[in-house]
Amino acid sequence: MIDFIRRLFSPKPNQPIVENATTAPLNESQIQSIISGATPRFDLQQLVAACGQSVGKQRELNEDSLLAITTTLAGNSGNTPFGLYIVADGMGGHQFGEVASNAAIRTVAGHVMRKFHPYLFNLKPEPLEESLQEIVLAAVTESQKVIQREAPGSGTTLTAALVLGQQMTIAHVGDSRACAIYNDGRIETLTRDHSLVKRLEELGHITPEEASNYPHRNVLYRALGQGEILEPDVFTIPFPSSGTLMICSDGLWGVVTETDLARIVREASSLPRACQGMVTAANTAGGPDNISVVLVQMTV
Repeated sequence: MIDFIRRLFSPKPNQPIVENATTAPLNESQIQSIISGATPRFDLQQLVAACGQSVGKQRELNEDSLLAITTTLAGNSGNTPFGLYIVADGMGGHQFGEVASNAAIRTVAGHVMRKFHPYLFNLKPEPLEESLQEIVLAAVTESQKVIQREAPGSGTTLTAALVLGQQMTIAHVGDSRACAIYNDGRIETLTRDHSLVKRLEELGHITPEEASNYPHRNVLYRALGQGEILEPDVFTIPFPSSGTLMICSDGLWGVVTETDLARIVREASSLPRACQGMVTAANTAGGPDNISVVLVQMTV
């Protein structure tokens, strides 16, 4: 086998060896690496993302919307991973919940991409005039106005992560979630639910165990499209480089346990497989709501 691989990657007799050409002969360690299936390391740092979605088992209409944009610009001047990931859950029981969630992701993404287009794609990049938090906050504020104009009376959650290099800026309204899933099985919830049941738990009126079965656990006190004053949570934190970023609707995190979510990511052969496994697990557990998930990793 070793001789066969050596012949496959070595130049033919009398063929000159060109420096840096793909036909350059492999050394013994490289050949052994190919045989063992070892993954080589590169200097290119990049984001890898996948999505999963289902209407669930008990709903006829999908009111969830999601978006994932991943870009890598690399060259002699450096390497800039860029990503924008959003999950929005239209509020059930309100008219045009699916319209609200779709308007939210399109408006936020459109605003962010317009701001970043000169920075990312001009030959002479233009510096950003606003901070990442200011850009994201303005995008969410714009989506609030669009929803109130295009789908009055409706509402939606919104959890978005704007990743630039090693940092990510998160904007959050409602009870969709952003979490970091680590290789040791830990899950860290990065966002705070704007729900009645979470507020009661924070005040000590109910326990976490009671919260999981609380009868009004889907009631939100803050959502896009609702009320005159919008107060989204906007903050910047390091990207979980040693783990996986998960953004999902409550049709996933409220149905599948954290232990099972971490296990699915750990055992899956790829991020698309992990997304598929999460959606399947939520549907197997009854699929009481629409299910949306975005998984993102930083690879080297």
